[in-house]
Amino acid sequence: MSDQNTQATPPSPEEVEAAMAANASDEMARLQGELAELKAKSADLADQFLRAKAEAENARRRADEEVAKARKFGIESFAESLLPVCDSLDAALAIKEATPQQLREGADATLRQLITALERNKVQAINPGAGDKFDPHQHQAISMVPAAQEANTVVAVLQKGYVIADRVLRPALVTVAAPQ
Repeated sequence: MSDQNTQATPPSPEEVEAAMAANASDEMARLQGELAELKAKSADLADQFLRAKAEAENARRRADEEVAKARKFGIESFAESLLPVCDSLDAALAIKEATPQQLREGADATLRQLITALERNKVQAINPGAGDKFDPHQHQAISMVPAAQEANTVVAVLQKGYVIADRVLRPALVTVAAPQ
C-alpha cells in the first residue's frame, strides 16, 4: 500500500462551489426565518405600544373629565348642607308678627345650623381667648393696646377667623397687648 491510497483526494472546484452554495442557501433560509421572526416581534411590539398609548390617552381623558366634574360639583356637598339654613331663614321671614324673643330663638337655631354645616365641611372658627399668644398665621392684629397681661397676647377678638382643613380662609381680627 502506498501513501497515495491513504490520502483523500481533494474535492473538485465544482464540489467546493456546490458545498458553498448549499451552505449559503442554508444560511439564507436561516436568516430569512430570523428576519420573519423579528418582523413578527416588531409588529407585536408596535401593536402593544399603540394599545398602551391609547389606554394612557383614555386614562388621561377620564382623569380630565373627573377633574372637570370635581370642579363643577365639588361644592355640591357644601351647598346641600346650607339648604336647611336657607329654609330656616325663609321660615323666619314668613312670620309677619314675630316677637323679639321668637326672632332671637330663630336666629340662634339658624346660627347653630350654619355652624354645623360649616363644621361638616371642615370649616372651623378661629376664636382665640383673651391671653392666648398672638399667632400671625391665624390672627391679624388691628391694634396694640395697653393691658395687664403678657405682651403679644390677644386682648380681644373683634371678628372670628376661619380655617378650612388647616388653610386660613380669614384670620381672626384681634387686639394685642402692647409691651409695657
